[in-house]
Amino acid sequence: MEDEEGPQCGKPDFVLLDQVTMEDFMENLKLRFEKGRIYTYIGEVLVSVNPYQQLPLYGPEAIARYQGRELYERPPHLYAVANAAYRAMKRRSRDTCIVISGESGAGKTEASKHIMQYIAAVTNPSQRAEVERVKDVLLKSTCVLEAFGNARTNRNHNSSRFGKYMDINFDFKGDPVGGHIHSYLLEKSRVLKQHVGERNFHAFYQVLRGCEDSELRELHLERNPALYNFTRQGAGLSGNIEFVETEEGHLSVAEDRLVGHVAELTATPQELVLRCLLARTVASGGREVIQKGHTAAEASYARDACAKAVYQRLFEWVVNRINSVMEARGRDPRRDGKDTVIGVLDIYGFEVFPVNSFEQFCINYCNEKLQQLFIQLILKQEQEEYEREGITWQTVEYFNNATIVDLVERPHRGILAVLDEACSTAGTITDRVFLQTLDTHHRHHPHYTSRQLCPTDKTMEFGRDFRIKHYAGDVTYSVQGFIDKNRDALFQDFKRLLYNSMDPTLRAMWPDGQQDITEVTKRPLTAGTLFKNSMVALVGNLASKEPFYVRCIKPNEDKVAARLDEGHCRHQVAYLGLLENVRVRRAGFASRQPYPRFLLRYKMTCEYTWPNHLLGSDRAAVSALLEQHGLQGDVAFGHSKLFIRSPRTLVTLEQSRARLIPIIVLLLQKAWRGTLARWRCRRLRAVYTIMRWYRRHKVRAHLAELHRRFQAARQPPLYGRDLVWPLPPAVLQPFQDTCHALFCRWRAQQLVKNIPPSDMGQIKAKVAAMGALQERRQDWGCRRAWAQDYLSSATDNPTASSMFAQRLKTLRDKDGFRVVLFSSHVRKVNRFNKRRDRALLLTDQHLYKLEPSRQYRVMRAVPLDAVTGLSVTSGRDQLVVLHARGQDDLVVCLHRSRPPLDNRVGELVGVLAAHCQGKGRALEVRVSDCIPLNQRGARRLVSVEPRPEQQEPDFHCSRGAFTLLWPSG
Repeated sequence: MEDEEGPQCGKPDFVLLDQVTMEDFMENLKLRFEKGRIYTYIGEVLVSVNPYQQLPLYGPEAIARYQGRELYERPPHLYAVANAAYRAMKRRSRDTCIVISGESGAGKTEASKHIMQYIAAVTNPSQRAEVERVKDVLLKSTCVLEAFGNARTNRNHNSSRFGKYMDINFDFKGDPVGGHIHSYLLEKSRVLKQHVGERNFHAFYQVLRGCEDSELRELHLERNPALYNFTRQGAGLSGNIEFVETEEGHLSVAEDRLVGHVAELTATPQELVLRCLLARTVASGGREVIQKGHTAAEASYARDACAKAVYQRLFEWVVNRINSVMEARGRDPRRDGKDTVIGVLDIYGFEVFPVNSFEQFCINYCNEKLQQLFIQLILKQEQEEYEREGITWQTVEYFNNATIVDLVERPHRGILAVLDEACSTAGTITDRVFLQTLDTHHRHHPHYTSRQLCPTDKTMEFGRDFRIKHYAGDVTYSVQGFIDKNRDALFQDFKRLLYNSMDPTLRAMWPDGQQDITEVTKRPLTAGTLFKNSMVALVGNLASKEPFYVRCIKPNEDKVAARLDEGHCRHQVAYLGLLENVRVRRAGFASRQPYPRFLLRYKMTCEYTWPNHLLGSDRAAVSALLEQHGLQGDVAFGHSKLFIRSPRTLVTLEQSRARLIPIIVLLLQKAWRGTLARWRCRRLRAVYTIMRWYRRHKVRAHLAELHRRFQAARQPPLYGRDLVWPLPPAVLQPFQDTCHALFCRWRAQQLVKNIPPSDMGQIKAKVAAMGALQERRQDWGCRRAWAQDYLSSATDNPTASSMFAQRLKTLRDKDGFRVVLFSSHVRKVNRFNKRRDRALLLTDQHLYKLEPSRQYRVMRAVPLDAVTGLSVTSGRDQLVVLHARGQDDLVVCLHRSRPPLDNRVGELVGVLAAHCQGKGRALEVRVSDCIPLNQRGARRLVSVEPRPEQQEPDFHCSRGAFTLLWPSG
């Protein structure tokens, strides 16, 4: 078995039990059920306990785990049995069958569905349309048969009230190409009467619930099932048509309209329907025909017999219809080869009720026949395998129920023969007389008794009960109704009536109705004889196939999940003969396995066989393994299999294997992880080699492309400015960025080396301004020449340039500065909101604020080292705010330039930034349209407002904020 089922789940095969007793059997069954293991083997027989809940045991993944596996390679499962039957059919071209048995509610129908689903899933890989059609019919026919053949009982909400045997035909490739269904002993008496709490067949309620209102009106029906005796829960023996006797002594129908409804629905004349209900036609000697009126009791009997017969014929028609759709089409054995068959038998199990009648007698006789076949086939399989493997066969003692089968079906003296004789005897033969005849014939039979033969047994009634000691236990039968149910008589008038129906479907159901009333025919076979013949044919059919068995057990009577009633299950284990099965299986050797499979499972327990043996054969390796464990005395060696006598030997081997498996798993994990690591390492090395060579190729290709494109880069005056750089691979992007930077520096060098030294200061200032203002200010005057000292220029300051020159000489002598960085007239505003024209002088030592009207007198001098930054706007205005450490911020607007409103802010920023860079310190340049400033601790804002009517720039103060009014015209 697979290791996922440990000892805590019990024994997966009852053959491995230490003691074969009912207590040990039930203990193992209960333990597995509590652990969610509803399946257990007895050799190749599967025991299934209905869980009454959905379990994650089915579906495509589970099917894949069992497909193609041996029976013992996976935990017990229905799929394993279905797979074994399918493989035996496909490999050896042998017909196989799966026999599913158990009492009502044990899960037989569900088991058959899972088997069908497995077969449908593993066949037809090529998706042939005809095969898909057959599979579709196989799966969907179950629903139709359940509607007409299943009913709710006190034991099961969906109880099959008929036996079903389905043959599935397969072609040489193992694909289903057809099928055929046989039905057995439909419980047609349920049409008339159900026990309290039970219901009629599902079809009646489905019609009332599922039909449209218009359809119900056409059928003369109403939706409430309580209106009809057939569909009222626990209804008694009566139909909706009732009979009354008139004062003249004649018989009539209570409601004539109901007769009309029947006539309309059966497409027959109303007067003929009424005649069949009230009288019957009898042929006397001389071909004379007379009408014999019914009594009220006879009319009720005839009505009920007709109702049962109509439903039975309808059910048979449904089965035949499915068979006609499912039958193999266009198969020629000479062309297509012989078809093989898998049969699936879903049939009622042994039944014991408080009152057991003719139906239970037939069902239990069927189970006796199947049990007889079961034991015979198991023994036959065992004997054949022993002979095939060269093992001496030992006679197995077991209970042979042939004497019970003989009690029922023996010619002339068997119970069915006596019953047939009672039915055929002229005169009034009662059920009591039938029982007396049985007592006479079988008074000395060890498996038969009655109250007459055993007067002290008060569990039986005089003149009513007899008891049979079945293989599964004693069952007491009541003979009341045996004769009527066996006769199963239906007057010929009804057959002729329905045969002459205008409905072709209904007419096809009654071919025996064409017989003339005066025609002399054989007496029809009784229900018991027909059932016996069908059982004989069924057993013969099963005996010709290789059988597989599923024994279903119902855990409790209340249909409750996760509860196992031990007493109820003991009874089922007994009547299913499971203990007998275990004893037969263990009579010789408890287990047998092919040598390769045995070695595959246990070779790690022996040093001579692990990891692979070097002996002459697998048999020799198995022998060495067993000798090392000291178990060679408990086995026998076949031609291809090892036979193990005691379950303890398997337990010893399993325990030894279980101890070693964790060590082996660790070893395998270590080896596998090492292998994976080596594979990964080799792959990585290969990847890195490929990457290295590919990178080399890309680098070479990229460098070649760069060389091609930049061959003309040295040619002036552009020096490669218009060249487009090729897109580099991602890995070369840093390299290309470096190359681009180097190229830019080289190109700059080529351009700069042609610039006169006198212009280098201006170039550096412009570069500094670009770094500070690029993409932050719209225009910063990079395209114009920067004079820097505008107050000394006669062009920009024609009236006072000489005066400024004198002041400049004085300041140079006083402060010792070397160069003027910038000078210009400005408009300033102070913290008192006073606006004045002033001059701004920026040297390499100080920042001066001068008064032009007083010969450029110095009003304020700030060391240039104290200047920390300046702020400008993003527009074309000339607003500048200078920030100095420990000083009020200076707010000015450059003006009185030539040409007017010339853009000199970028020049001021550039020369000051370039000077600071030369000194190795940073200058903070802010660009904002709303500039914050600090004057004597007060925080203010200054902004720019463009005004077309403004002639000259000027400041305006409002609510503590400054606004530069800038001419925008």
